[in-house]
Amino acid sequence: MDIKSIEKSCPVSEFTEMLGGKWKLIIISRLRSRGKMRFGQIAASIPLISRKVLTDQLKDLEKNNFLKRKHFKEIPPKVEYSLTKKSENLCSVFKSIEDWSNKNYSL
Repeated sequence: MDIKSIEKSCPVSEFTEMLGGKWKLIIISRLRSRGKMRFGQIAASIPLISRKVLTDQLKDLEKNNFLKRKHFKEIPPKVEYSLTKKSENLCSVFKSIEDWSNKNYSL
């Protein structure tokens, strides 16, 4: 049995593969709390992320159907990001994790 077979047999591993890393959950959290946001608004809300990394993370989240990207045909160009149904369904999970974290690791 190879590592990919083991990972595929564990739903948590699949979840962490899609949403793992430093920024994806933070991006989803920002959109969860603020609703639709433009690229610059997301960047401003996460000051430590570089624009390239943010771009890459947004593309990956969109590719995995966690974000919707809406492009408006305007000048200057306008793009909005929002949560998909798939990521909205995770909001209760995120709330549970927040509650657990606040209870066990209060700042």
